[in-house]
This record gives sequence, C-alpha cells and structure tokens, in this order.
Amino acid sequence: MSSSTRSSAHSVTKATWLSPVPLLFVFLWSTGFIVAKLGLPYAPPLTFLILRCLGVLAVLLPVVFIVRAPWPRGQVLHVAVAGLLLQAGYLGGVWAAIKIGMPAGLTALIVGMQPILTAACAPLLKERVRPRQWLGFALGLLGVALVVQAKLHLAGLTVAGIALCVFALLCITAGTMYQKRYCPGFDLRTGTVIQFGATVAVLVPLAVLLEGLDPRFSSVTWSMDFVVAWLWSIFALSIGAIFLLFTLIRRSRATEVTSLLYLTPPTTAVMAWLLFGEAFSPLALAGMAVAVLGVAFVVQNKETS
Repeated sequence: MSSSTRSSAHSVTKATWLSPVPLLFVFLWSTGFIVAKLGLPYAPPLTFLILRCLGVLAVLLPVVFIVRAPWPRGQVLHVAVAGLLLQAGYLGGVWAAIKIGMPAGLTALIVGMQPILTAACAPLLKERVRPRQWLGFALGLLGVALVVQAKLHLAGLTVAGIALCVFALLCITAGTMYQKRYCPGFDLRTGTVIQFGATVAVLVPLAVLLEGLDPRFSSVTWSMDFVVAWLWSIFALSIGAIFLLFTLIRRSRATEVTSLLYLTPPTTAVMAWLLFGEAFSPLALAGMAVAVLGVAFVVQNKETS
C-alpha cells in the first residue's frame, strides 16, 4: 500500500470515528447508570429489565409486521445467544450488583476492563492489536480509574457484588465477540425483537424465583422517576443505543467498538454533575482527558511501517 493510500485510509477511519454515530452511542450508553440510579429504588433489577424488554417488544413488533422487516435466516439462535449475553448477562449483572449495594466506582472500574479483555481475545476474531492500541487501552483504563477514584471505597463491597460485576464483564465481552463473529449483519428491527424476546424468556423464571415477580408487577412502585427511567431505557437505551452498538459492531473491529466504553464513565460523571449536583475533582477532569486520549490511540488504528 502506498503512503498516499495509507494516508487516505487513515483519514477515512478518523472521520468515521468522529462521526455522529459513535458520539451519539457514547452519550446514550452513558445514560445507563443514570437510569439505574433513577429506576432501581422503585423496582427489583430483573423485574425492571423485564419491563424494559416488554416495552421494546411492544414498540418494535408492530413496526416489524407493518413494514415486513426480514427475519435473519439461519442466524436466529446466534442472534438470541448474543442478545442473552448483552442484555440478560451484562445488564442483569450490573444492575443486580448496584441493587445489593456494590459501590458505583468499583462497578464502573471492573466493567471498564472490557476493552482490554476484548483486545486480549482479539486473535479469536482474527484482529491484530498493535502496540499503539495497547497503549491506548492502558490509558483508557487509567482514565476511568481517575474519573471514578472519588467513588472507590469498600462500603457495600461483597463477594456477591464482585461476582456479579465480573459476570457482567465476561458477558458483555463474550456477547460483543460472539455477535461480531457469528451474526454481525442482521436487520436491526427483527434482530432486536429476537434478542429481547429471548431475554424475557430467560429472565421471567429467574425473577419469579428470586424477586417474587407476579403478573401484576406488584413489586414495582410506579413513581414519576421510575416511569421516566423506564421510558428512557426503552427508547434511548434499548432501541437507540443498542441499534447504534449493532451498527458499530457490523462496521468496525470489536476492539475499536469496545474502546468507546472508556468514554462512558467520564460522560456519566458529567451527567451526574448536571442532573444530581455530584461533584468531580480536578483529578477526574484529568482522567477524562486521559480516557479520550486512550480511545484516540485505539481507533486511529494507524498502520506501522
């Protein structure tokens, strides 16, 4: 490849990662912790997730049948497995950990190891991680640690909380890689219906057993905060952010997609400051800059000579 061709490819890559798709994804994905903060005081975590999934199905199923969206051929099982890992496994693990008192800072730090774990497994997807990108992953994790350092404490720390966070970490890593390898391309509308339908089928028995779920959802307090969190989780997170995530997985390397998750704790910190008045220190501001630099190193994907 000539130097001019490499320069052109590099410019295209840079322009792609500065486009609205990844930036909007980071913004929407970052609201997940805000939704948990608003909604979990009023509903058990698995019950909340079931309501979220049912809301998504209620919105998308009519659309799918009206426009006759194509269903994936020969990939339904793969799509469902990826959805169970990304929805039931990851979200269920994180929300359950927060619900039982796992410190938010430690939760973010543990789950924040996902880009590095994905990079370590990159050969399974035939992706090569260059030294510059490894530096980016390290900087990204350091940036996350600096952002959440004020919330790093041991109050509420339990073996169960750690186990749930590690479980969530493994699930989102495996789910991203599984979808990238076995079903990267499918109609977003029907694929999302399959994934959320499978998630409901798995979560309902667990919620009945662990949370006493009943047909009237009597364990839910339908406060204004909960309704806002529920509606946002349906439209902004489950449809908006998930559609954008699937688009990025389809078009880009798994390591590049997951590196964007380093930007979610800094973005969430800014949101918490604006919405709840939570302060963050100059060290956290430095962490935001380090995280952005780390992601830039990863997504630039500059070829070495």
